[in-house]
Amino acid sequence: MLDRWTNEWIKPPLARLAKGLAESGVTPNQVTVASFLIGMLALPLLAQQAYGWALLAILVNRLGDGLDGALARHTGLASDAGGFLDIGLDFLFYAAVVLGFALADPPANALAAALLLFAFVGTGSSFLAFAIMAAKHDLARPSFENKAFYYLHGLTEGTETILAFVAFCLWPEHFAVLASIFAAACLLTTGTRLWGGFHTVKARERSA
Repeated sequence: MLDRWTNEWIKPPLARLAKGLAESGVTPNQVTVASFLIGMLALPLLAQQAYGWALLAILVNRLGDGLDGALARHTGLASDAGGFLDIGLDFLFYAAVVLGFALADPPANALAAALLLFAFVGTGSSFLAFAIMAAKHDLARPSFENKAFYYLHGLTEGTETILAFVAFCLWPEHFAVLASIFAAACLLTTGTRLWGGFHTVKARERSA
């Protein structure tokens, strides 16, 4: 929901960083993999309740997630293979963060973490299912032309997920409540995507 505003705000600094990386010979896929590996450090850090360091790893990962796309556009190296790698590693990273909180305090966090992972399956599967149908039926890309895949607008997108992870790290003692609230928002997003995606594809099939 917030991505349409935050994307415009972060484009200029990402473009400047991308220019510097391009001059150093760094490739978009290298940024993707490096930021993923740094982000995965959050899993053991969270398990050890080192929340400040985990937050740093999460933020570096999210910076890299935006930077690889900016670098790809700057160098003309944007590709479907790179987009596939990016989104696949993103989903693994998201799940790792939630698992980290479950390991940090299983009695308090495990149930809420399981609920949030369940909700992430809904948002991720509806995201990718619509992407497949959009490609098959040549549907126009909705709004965010720099995204690797098509997706429907939802309540919980990239910016909201980052904010949720930051909140989890700043107030880990309230993880169960915060994660449950975010899971409910994700499930609402899943419902709207499934409804909207079904009717969008159905309308295209009728017009064909």
